[in-house]
Amino acid sequence: MRLPLALVPLLLLCSSAAHADYSGHPKAAPLLERLRETHGFSARDLDMVRGALAQAQRLPQLVEMEQKAPERTETWTRYSARIDESRITGGLALLRDYQPFLDRAEEEFGVPPAVIAAIMGIETRYGRITGNIRVLDALATQGFEHPTRSVFFSSELEQFFVFCRDFRKDPTSIRGSYAGAMGAAQFMPSNYLRLSLDYDGSGGRDLWTLPDAIGSIGLYFNRYRPSQAWRRGEPLVIPARLLAPLPPGTEVNGKATAYNAGALLRAGWLAVDVELPPDTPVGIIQLPLDDGRYEYWLALHNFYTVMTYNPRTFYAMAVTQLAQRIQQRLAAEAP
Repeated sequence: MRLPLALVPLLLLCSSAAHADYSGHPKAAPLLERLRETHGFSARDLDMVRGALAQAQRLPQLVEMEQKAPERTETWTRYSARIDESRITGGLALLRDYQPFLDRAEEEFGVPPAVIAAIMGIETRYGRITGNIRVLDALATQGFEHPTRSVFFSSELEQFFVFCRDFRKDPTSIRGSYAGAMGAAQFMPSNYLRLSLDYDGSGGRDLWTLPDAIGSIGLYFNRYRPSQAWRRGEPLVIPARLLAPLPPGTEVNGKATAYNAGALLRAGWLAVDVELPPDTPVGIIQLPLDDGRYEYWLALHNFYTVMTYNPRTFYAMAVTQLAQRIQQRLAAEAP
């Protein structure tokens, strides 16, 4: 019997998992001390952490998965296949089924419903696929063993234990992505603690529920990095045409605006069909296609706000274009 392709990575993870007992790892003692001093963990709380670390599974392949994420390895042609019909129709269904929550999020935070839907569509297919790797294993493996990002993952492991204490969760039972992100919104533990909302009035913040995920995404885009807060009513990108080869050293696919529109367009490298105020901050997006050509866009402030969610150009462009297609379909189907 042939296994469904979607099950293969999960089975490989399970087959290569190894019991680690990270409670004896050299980095465990400093972690416990931070939890005690910074977060006020009691002796009982610390016993819970030790017990969880003792049960952690070592999954070294997660490091390779993080280093070889599709945003790093695929062309835009291949990556953009994620903007498929099921994600468009799923986004339309989300807009209809959760309209009151999406309208409220737009009113409070300025983020259009289609953008919030697109985040959830790319991240978890609207809450259907939230990850099946134990967050404990993902964060312990990468926090203790990642060759370049152990500081980040160690910090998230610390925040994960705070989350489990504050939300009364069993750290050995929570599942998420290979990076340790959780729920329909795929928040890392630090963001869950700081930026999640009880949007449905249930009395708890549960990002596995879509209303809470919707509100929390809106809040995230306003509070995660205040200097990059969402700007109400502004677009994300503008299509551009290449008129001349970009000079060596031209910044493309950066993480923030690098030029102003007037100087960039006067240089004669690119052309756009939308008039921009000359002082508009922009960045240049260059997307590699399978045939060796490139697709060009000018990115505006809100595009880089999306990049705070995942600092990859392909990811932000996929969210942008999925949001556009959801909105276009909604307009086309309106009576």
